[in-house]
Amino acid sequence: MKLYLAQQNYHIGNFEANTQLILKAIAQAKATQADIVVFSELCVCGYPPRDFLTFPHFITLCNNAIATIASHTQGIAVVIGAPAANAIAEGKDLHNAAYFIANGKVVSIHHKTLLPTYDVFDEYRYFEPAYNWQTVTYKGVNIAITICEDIWNLGDNPLYRICPMDKLMEYKPQLMINLSASPFDYTHNEDRRAIIKANVIKYKIPMVYVNAVGAQTDLIFDGESLVFDAEANLIKALPVFAEAYDEVTINPDGTCAEPILQANNTVPTALLNPATLQANAHIDYIYQALILGIQHYFTKMEFTKAIVGSSGGIDSAVTIALAVAALGASNVTAVLMPSEYSSSHSVSDAVQLSKNLGNPYHILPIASVYNSLLQTLEPLYTNTPFGVAEENLQSRTRGNLLMGIANKHNFILLNTSNKSELATGYGTLYGDMAGGLGILGDVYKLQIIALAKYINRNGEVIPTNIITKPPSAELRPNQKDSDSLPEYEVLDALLYQYIEQLQGPNEIIAQGFEPATVHRVLKLVNQNEYKRNQFCPILRISPKAFGSGRRMPIVGKYLA
Repeated sequence: MKLYLAQQNYHIGNFEANTQLILKAIAQAKATQADIVVFSELCVCGYPPRDFLTFPHFITLCNNAIATIASHTQGIAVVIGAPAANAIAEGKDLHNAAYFIANGKVVSIHHKTLLPTYDVFDEYRYFEPAYNWQTVTYKGVNIAITICEDIWNLGDNPLYRICPMDKLMEYKPQLMINLSASPFDYTHNEDRRAIIKANVIKYKIPMVYVNAVGAQTDLIFDGESLVFDAEANLIKALPVFAEAYDEVTINPDGTCAEPILQANNTVPTALLNPATLQANAHIDYIYQALILGIQHYFTKMEFTKAIVGSSGGIDSAVTIALAVAALGASNVTAVLMPSEYSSSHSVSDAVQLSKNLGNPYHILPIASVYNSLLQTLEPLYTNTPFGVAEENLQSRTRGNLLMGIANKHNFILLNTSNKSELATGYGTLYGDMAGGLGILGDVYKLQIIALAKYINRNGEVIPTNIITKPPSAELRPNQKDSDSLPEYEVLDALLYQYIEQLQGPNEIIAQGFEPATVHRVLKLVNQNEYKRNQFCPILRISPKAFGSGRRMPIVGKYLA
């Protein structure tokens, strides 16, 4: 049996575009004389549709699209993902479903059993899980169809009380197909391969796994759809971060006609989050993910041009370099806004960066605007020393100017705040925290340094001085980040234990961190939840990003 894999980038709610993509793949599959073409989870409407699912009209459009797709299935079978009505009066109205369609008709509908409600997932809010299971037979092959999370409930400590494939094995399937929308994080690629391979080893039948690709606001889907034969040899691995199509022929004995890409010579172990922050790990994947996230945010929002505040620091430099790689140099405008506290080398470094990249830049000194604001505020600032309020006013001046330019020219302001700063509240609301998309908000400072070096791997793009000089907000004379925060080698390692590893203060102290530093940093993290709650969407590249995947009370107090 020949299967055709369609790894595609969908747009949530854009039924016309999604349907045309699906029909394109069906036509291509027919041209290869494939028997079945397989798509990803909820491909018809895009994943995750979230509260769009509560609109009856949205479901009507899903059903109309399914009917259109079915009309193009003469001589071929397709497996597509879409919501399906719950035929039972009890429970939620919808299932997350896979439709098996052939020769113009829906042959069977397969419901997702395991509905994740952790991290960025909230599927049980919308869907009713499967309570019965069935295979489908096509051209003499008995097929078990599952959806994303359904294959993840293996191991010594399963998250759910049921394993759908155990139920489906009662029907003696000869092939597993899994439709997935599994978002990227820098630990997930090996983890995903391991869990798919573990399924094949357990059930001893081949698996075709098709994953979505593309960015949906903060979530980035990396693709890498996979095929394993019955002996758990890797046969196909589609590219990461790109739409792709491929075919595989599965023989009756579970082998494949195509050559083995990687032989099964190890027992897979699902990799959990690394115990400590590995700042240089997977930098190439992080780089590609961030570029894809920028590109698809702009195309799906129908914007073309970005603006970035260029400070001469490493965060803004990496942001501008990523934006240029994603959108093209002519579509990224850098604005330098020096104050009396800005060093001359910061301005010259920022200018050199834009010259290296070829993007337009402008220099707008803020002294007159800043001093005018101080003069206006003088009656309320009288007899008080220069402090944080005056420092932040500089940042808000810059934020105001950037938003004014963005508003005038229909730009999107890219925010440059990093994860270390957002965690500790080292940023100014309505100032340097302004923006339409957070590019580095899930990237620790040490990882940003690694990203900068990766960007320079073939020659200097980011001036070396930007990478090597001590980080500073330059809001007062001789200011350095280390005046307010621990050194980033300590801070990032500590934050990683709290945010990604979910370690409490006592556990972190037991690892050798200085107790006073631990308590001070964790207090900063918790006290500044209100700032992050007002922040723009953040491109997610880690297993635990700020945003929908980390839901903390604003008024919470968690200290030992």
